[in-house]
Amino acid sequence: MQTSYRQQIFAGIDVSKHHLDLATTQAGETGSKAPHRVTNTPDGYQAIIKVLDGPCIERIVVEATGGYEQRLVRALQAAGLPIAVVNPKRVRDYAKALGHLAKTDAIDAAVIARYALDIKPEPAPRLDERQRLRASLTTRRRQLIGLRTAESCRLEHATDDIVRQSIEQVLDMLHRQIRAIDEHINRLIEEDEQTRLIDRTLRTVAGVGPVTSRTLISELPELGHINRQSISALVGVAPFNCDSGMFRGRRMIRGGRAAVRSALYMATLTATRSNH
Repeated sequence: MQTSYRQQIFAGIDVSKHHLDLATTQAGETGSKAPHRVTNTPDGYQAIIKVLDGPCIERIVVEATGGYEQRLVRALQAAGLPIAVVNPKRVRDYAKALGHLAKTDAIDAAVIARYALDIKPEPAPRLDERQRLRASLTTRRRQLIGLRTAESCRLEHATDDIVRQSIEQVLDMLHRQIRAIDEHINRLIEEDEQTRLIDRTLRTVAGVGPVTSRTLISELPELGHINRQSISALVGVAPFNCDSGMFRGRRMIRGGRAAVRSALYMATLTATRSNH
């Protein structure tokens, strides 16, 4: 028997370091059920799965919280539940549009549930273990590059030998760590035939080297699955209109995935300086 529209359930989960607040709502309801709080642990994930597991669940939404949501998302995806990860700013803007100025964990969970009902964001793609590990290693590499840059700047201004020696030792360690991560990412790419083909194809573009290719493969899994307009907006390189009445403003880019956009900027800069 098909689920009727009024039976469809939409859930919002407010994520914090130690707790998860779950609220649900249905089409046709003006509010949501009282939030249910569990711990942000595997036991808490199973409790949420037990509550939400069923044919009536249409969408579950959580906000990106800097990593506290990742284990929850993987657990719910493994259970076959349709979970979407959204930008917290969009949910907050939605709450303001509804006139909700107060902010607590319970209120946030209820607002996220309403957001799930009204906006229906697309569920997050489920990454296999190899894809997830590539993305984690790419993020870690970017962090190490930042540390190396900071230490290099400190070395430039250090005058005492003992301080310079300390910085040089840290830099040596960072160089080795970055090389090890590069080797690991390369192995993951070479082990997968489809990913290896994408890597070879990307590198045929002027300016695109191994770093840019690895960044696109690891942090833009949608590449090749959506059209060029959507992928441009997702990355943050699509120029958006800024017009009103007779006014015609400048088209500007904004938002998107900063790491991917930075990698593309450096690739473009390299391409403009090449002989191609």
